[in-house]
Amino acid sequence: MPALTLYPAIDLKDGACVRLRRGEMDQATVYSDDPGAQARAWQDAGCAWLHVVDLNGAFAGRPVNGAAVAAILAAVRVPVQLGGGIRDMAGIEAWLSAGIARVILGSAAAKNPELVREACRAHPGRIAVGIDARDGFVATEGWAETTTLSATELAARFDDAGVSAIIFTDIGRDGMLSGLNLERTASLADGTLIPVIASGGVGSLGDLRALRRTAAASPGIVGVIVGRALYDGRVDPAEALTLLAE
Repeated sequence: MPALTLYPAIDLKDGACVRLRRGEMDQATVYSDDPGAQARAWQDAGCAWLHVVDLNGAFAGRPVNGAAVAAILAAVRVPVQLGGGIRDMAGIEAWLSAGIARVILGSAAAKNPELVREACRAHPGRIAVGIDARDGFVATEGWAETTTLSATELAARFDDAGVSAIIFTDIGRDGMLSGLNLERTASLADGTLIPVIASGGVGSLGDLRALRRTAAASPGIVGVIVGRALYDGRVDPAEALTLLAE
């Protein structure tokens, strides 16, 4: 089977690289105050993509950490996907013009599905949808609001839209190092035509090994986002990359 792509997570809060627990902004651990240097470190470790989230932007509904994102883009050659506070075509086009390879629409996808379709038409292959779920239901506005829409229902809305990937995060596991929600990830991947990137809860190489086994049965799973476990040293990037390529 093809290699799964490893996406190191760079979550930006007040210009610094942080990790949250279950998306709580007051539960932030600061890992680096130099996002550009952190991005370069993941690139130098062999990672082929970076996953960046403007946490302040997700709550504010507009980009906030623009300077930090610019520093990341200036520091690396690998493609960067970005989410957080991107809610309209002007914002999408500004980031794509700035050098972002793929824009992630989260709250906007749940609340304004036509924006996703319009963006996919205008920028084929460069629009992803972020589906963040609490107990299987989609959460929006920086996870502050939970909807009555299931993750699978939301994904199905975009099967014919040209979305390049779905980033699926189980909020209850995010930053907790307790393992991915493989059952829900596989269920989502099996229920959509769009490639799925798993997120939320990786705490060890064993978790990545379990994902690899799951992806063998659910080939719609194409990658995984890892945050705290990489920063804490629980997961060595070189070992992770080797395992995901097996």
